[in-house]
This record gives sequence, structure tokens and C-alpha cells, in this order.
Amino acid sequence: MQVHSVPLGSVTIGPQSWRDGTVRSIRRAERLVRQTWTGRSGTCRRPRTGFSPERADGTAKTPAEEPGESRDCNSKKKMSRPQTTGGMKMPVAPFPPTSLREQCAGASVAVATEYMRRVREVEGHLRRQAGRVTQEGIKLERERGHLEKMLQSLRTDLTINRRSSEERTRRPSTAETERDGADYLLLCERRELAELKQELEEALKNTLIQLQALGESSKQLLDCATERACVLELLPHSGSAGGHGTAAQSFTKADPVSPFTPDCKQALESSASTVNRSQQLRENIRQMLSSGIGRQKAAHRAVNDGLVKKIAETISLQQSLTLMSAATRQAIFRKQREMNCILHSHGRAQGPEYSGDILSREKIDRPLVQVYQRHPGTQLPEAAHLIQGSAALKRCQMSSEGELARLQRTCLLLLDDLRGKTAAAQVDAGIIRMRRQRVDKRAVPAGLQQRASRSQLHLC
Repeated sequence: MQVHSVPLGSVTIGPQSWRDGTVRSIRRAERLVRQTWTGRSGTCRRPRTGFSPERADGTAKTPAEEPGESRDCNSKKKMSRPQTTGGMKMPVAPFPPTSLREQCAGASVAVATEYMRRVREVEGHLRRQAGRVTQEGIKLERERGHLEKMLQSLRTDLTINRRSSEERTRRPSTAETERDGADYLLLCERRELAELKQELEEALKNTLIQLQALGESSKQLLDCATERACVLELLPHSGSAGGHGTAAQSFTKADPVSPFTPDCKQALESSASTVNRSQQLRENIRQMLSSGIGRQKAAHRAVNDGLVKKIAETISLQQSLTLMSAATRQAIFRKQREMNCILHSHGRAQGPEYSGDILSREKIDRPLVQVYQRHPGTQLPEAAHLIQGSAALKRCQMSSEGELARLQRTCLLLLDDLRGKTAAAQVDAGIIRMRRQRVDKRAVPAGLQQRASRSQLHLC
């Protein structure tokens, strides 16, 4: 509705002051009506009536003053124009529409929904990262189980090594209990297993620390996700949380009042570094297990091969001892027969014990000898030869008795050594059987054993 001024009459009847006061009241009312016109600002709108705006003293303004005032009003209008919130466009109406509350509520819903979706993206990323951390923890837990099985196998091997050393001290002879190459191999195996056990225990300690770090990282991620999810109760679960690329682009900058807070950023970064350390630790553990299995098998095989060689050497010596003891017994029997012959010859050379048993042809003073010795210098050498022969037979008898005694002692030593060698071979064979029976090949996974075998073949 436009306001039109009523033209005043030109005839003046009353006093001038009375007329001027009335005119001022009319002008003031007209100005107020224009100012309160719906959708317009009375101070900024150019008048559409024939009256010109007045100054503060009630006089009308000149047209030259109007454009400047209009420009000032336009600049004030631009400066005082309210900003839209959440994409809401204010109507051009002179006053807010009746749906202002609905429009403000819709804008707030849009802002809250967008914030919730961004929070859902953050929450989804946090939970996915927590899932990766959990999966890494499961893989590291599997490697920890492999380490524990490997340590159990090493403890078993150390026990076997100790029992093997104890069993080797039970060899019968003093000569058989002296330290040899097999004992040196057992000592080397013990040192190798102890060193490997220490390395694996250190790796197990690092694994437990890393598992604790993964647990703390997962808990931190889930706490951040739970804290972010406290504004998602009214958001439908079927809504999209955004793609991975959008989420990655949205998580570049952290803000305490944004969906992606510095705590979430710190939790994601720390979890990523923790996962990387865990992956590197798992790779190191696998390499350590592969090399440890190879070293363990090499030490076990070296000791077994050394014991087998020792048994073969003992059996070879045992066979030589058996042959030599048989030859010695044969020499003893031969020497015994020789001594019997010597004794028989010595007895025949001495003659009968009773003088009445001496034949006439055997007597030294028989008639033929007495007749022959009537001339001087005619002594027969019979008596000297008998004496010399008897003495020679006596010396041969004594020598044969000494040789027989030495042969008997040597035979006893050979038999004793043979029994010692036999017992030592049995002890070493029992040790090898015990080592092969007690070693549990199922203690370490077959995959790691195959990997270690391939590594050994590659090194060879």
C-alpha cells in the first residue's frame, strides 16, 4: 500500500505557528508511515509522494541531497543484510515468513546430518583401522605361538643334550670315558641351543610388548570410535558412510570441533606405526624361526652323525679286537703245545727218576765207555751234550712260560677292551635312539620347517 499526501490548502486563516505545528505533525506521521511500510525501510526508500524529505529541523531536503542519502542507505542495507546459515535463503519479503522456524529447523537438520555423516566416516575409518590392528594382533599372536613351540622344542633338545652327556659318562672302561669328538659335538650343540634359546626368548619378549601395544592401540581406536558414535543414534544405519577416498581426503586436517579431532588423528597415526612395527617384527620372527630351525637341525644332525661315526669306529675296533683276541688265543694254544713238547724233551733228556730204570745202553759207566776211557784224553762228549741240551731245554721252557703268560695277559686285556667297546657302542646306540625318539618334529609347524629346508638348500 502506497501512502499519498493530501495537498494542504493555500488559504491561511489561523495563526502561522498554529499551522506550522500541524504541518510538522502531518509530516512526522507521513514519515513514520513510510518507515513502517511492509518490506521497506523508511530511511532508505526514496519517497514516492510529492513531498521531499525533511531535515531534522523540519525543512525539506533538496534533490541533490537525496542520491547521497540513498547511496548511504543502500550501503547500510548491504552491510546489515543477514547472512544465511546452512544454505537457507531469506525471502525478499519485508519480514520473515511464517515458515521461518521450519526453515531454521531444516537448516539445523541439514547441518547436523552432514556432521553426523562426517562423524560416521571418521567412526568407520577408526573401526576399520581397529579391525586391521586386531587382525595384525591375531597374526602376531600366531607367531608368538610358533615362538613358544620353538622354545619348547629347544628346551626338549637341551634336555636331550644333557641326558646324552650323562649317558656317555656311563661307558664301562676308564679309557672309554675320556672326552672325544662326540663329547665336543654335544658341547657345541649345547652352546648353539642355549644361544638360540636366548635369542628366541628376547624375540618373545618383544612380541609380548608389541601385542600389548597393539591392544592399547585397538582400545584407543575403539574408544575414539565410541566417542564419535555418541552422535550417531538418530542416523539410519543404511546410510552411506562415504568411500575410502572421500574419507582419506576428509581426514587430512584435524580440528577439535570438527568430526575429525586431533585425538582421532593421533590414534590413527600411532596405530599405523604400531601395525608397521608389528609387520616388521613378524617378518623378523619368521626369519629367526627359519634360521633357528636350520641351526637346530644342523646341530642335532651333527651330533647324531658324530655318534654314528663313533659307533662305526668302535665297531671297527671291536672287530679288530675280536680277530686279535682269537689270534692271541691261537698263539696261547700253540705256545702251550710247544711247552708240553719242551717239558717232554727235557724229561727225556734227564732220564728216569729212578736209577734202576736206566737202561744199560744209557749208563755213562757202561763197559764200552769204561774200556774206551782207559787211555788218557779219550773222554766222550755224551755227558756234556746231555748237560748242555738239558740246560737249553730249561731255558726254552722258561722263555715259553714267560711268553705264554704275556699272551694270556694280552688276551685278557683284549677281551676286556672288547667288552668295553661293545658296551660303549651299545651306550652310543642307545643315545642315538633316545635322541631320535625324543625329538618332536611336530613342535614346529611344517610350513616353517619346509621354509627352513628351502633356505638350507638355497644356501647349499
